[in-house]
Amino acid sequence: MGNKHELAKRFREVILNGTWVANTNYKDQLATLNWEVAVTKHQSLNTIAVLAQHIHYYIKGVSNVFKGGNLEIRDKYSFDFPPVESQVQWETFLTKFWQDAEEFALLIEQMPEEKLHEKFVDEKYGTYQRNIDGMIEHCYYHLGQIVLLKKILVQQIN
Repeated sequence: MGNKHELAKRFREVILNGTWVANTNYKDQLATLNWEVAVTKHQSLNTIAVLAQHIHYYIKGVSNVFKGGNLEIRDKYSFDFPPVESQVQWETFLTKFWQDAEEFALLIEQMPEEKLHEKFVDEKYGTYQRNIDGMIEHCYYHLGQIVLLKKILVQQIN
């Protein structure tokens, strides 16, 4: 298996189907989560919904570059989303999140292996591989927050 396939596999693990690193993934944590829990604020922390949307924002932005587009995302906007106001909105978002995550993984797999070593948009961002690795690490970072928030919120409800 080539490096790009291993990267795509690792990305799928954190979002869609893995348990190796964290014993869970985004889909496992979010797919059956009630929207009201997802949008519940705990102290000054971001909500689960905002954290999931934040990760999705970066997946979409980096995917755009993989497709030959510009890097249009900005950190200052990466937590600014309209509120989720219903279970239907939450489930619609999650469906899009899973689809876009799978597309991201497919884009990695379709990438020529040598592209992984090329600069990503600007030299200051490093290589494509560094950005894919960074995406995976970023996903795990926020997955940990989601797991903890979910435990706190579920305890409060019960």
